Amino acid sequence: MRNSLKCAVIAAVVSAATCAALAQSTISDLKARTIPQLAAPGQQVIVLLFTATDCPISNRSIPEIDRIAREFSGQGIAFYWVFSNPEDTLAVVTQHAQQFKTETPILIDSAQDLVHQAHVRVAPEAAVFVRQDGTRQDGQFREVYHGRIDNRYITFGHQRPAATVHDLENAIQDVLQHHPVRQPDGGPVGCSLVPLQFAPAAKR
Repeated sequence: MRNSLKCAVIAAVVSAATCAALAQSTISDLKARTIPQLAAPGQQVIVLLFTATDCPISNRSIPEIDRIAREFSGQGIAFYWVFSNPEDTLAVVTQHAQQFKTETPILIDSAQDLVHQAHVRVAPEAAVFVRQDGTRQDGQFREVYHGRIDNRYITFGHQRPAATVHDLENAIQDVLQHHPVRQPDGGPVGCSLVPLQFAPAAKR
C-alpha cells in the first residue's frame, strides 16, 4: 500500500465551526507514550502537519516547517508532525525522523482521529486550531485553517523555484494578531492519505 499512494491535488474546505478535544487515547509520540493533551497550559494554538514517510513532497517540506516552528517559538503555539498512514508504524516513523533530522515534535495517529478532526486528506497538509474563547476546558479547540503549507507546488511534479505565498505562516500570523484567518487560493499538492479501510488487515 505504501507504493500505491495516489498523488493528488485536493481543494480543502475549512469548517471554522469545528470544535474538538484533540486528545485521543490512540495518539502517541515516538516513545510510544499516549498523548492526553496536545496543548500545554498557556498554549493557545495547535498546528498539525499531516505527513507520510514515503511522500517526497512531505519530506521536502521538513526544513520549512522546522523554520516556521522556530520562528513562532515562545508564542504559545504547539507544532506537531502527524503520521496517520497505516504503514507508518512506530519503527518506520522513528527511522524516518532520524534520517531527516526532524526538529518538530512527532505524533502517530494510528486510528486517524486527528485526520478526521482536521478534515485533511493529503500529505503534506496543515491544520490550525485555536483554543475556544471563554472555555475552561483545556482540550476544546476550534479549527480555523486547513490546507497547503505554501504555493511552492503547482501540481505533482511541477513546482516554483520558491514559494511566493506562505499560506500556513500567514494563517498563524492572523491568529496571533486576532485577524480573520486567510484561506489558501489552491488546494494542497501531495500524496493522498491512506484510509484505514484500505490497509491490510494485519496492519490495522
